[in-house]
Amino acid sequence: MKHFLQRAAGIAAAAALLAAAPLSQAHEYKLGQLEIGHPYARATVPGQPAGGAYFSIENKGSAPDRLVALSSPVAKSTEIHTMAMEGNLMKMREVDGGLEVKPGQKIAMQPGNGYHIMLMGLSKPLKAGEKVPMTLTFEKAGKVDVTVNVEDAAAGAAGKDDMKGHMHH
Repeated sequence: MKHFLQRAAGIAAAAALLAAAPLSQAHEYKLGQLEIGHPYARATVPGQPAGGAYFSIENKGSAPDRLVALSSPVAKSTEIHTMAMEGNLMKMREVDGGLEVKPGQKIAMQPGNGYHIMLMGLSKPLKAGEKVPMTLTFEKAGKVDVTVNVEDAAAGAAGKDDMKGHMHH
């Protein structure tokens, strides 16, 4: 009976670890009064010159701050972009002067909606399961290094066709 109970306890512990595993995918970073939540990118296909990265930024402070620059060794350049519908066409534009995060504001970057990060001039395809480094630079809080989890291309709100029919300006 003792062996059975030990084995049952071991199975229960393993099940608890497995149940908690998806929670470990959510990763956050803190920089001063800013919280950066779950940085991730979508997997790309060979020959695809650019990819998208997403995360949330929450300002828990009493003063605004601004995301002014990003960099990653997997891309020649990175840009903060916004997308908006103009008539029947989705238009994507670089955000000039950085992205302001007001006190108490949370900006959630996600596929097919609002803000996102463009990784331009990829050195190689982004593969699901990989982790890539990225440095975020804020006007007041300074720099923070984050790990970007590369997820399946279908991850996020808009699915695999996120970039189809978009016009870049």
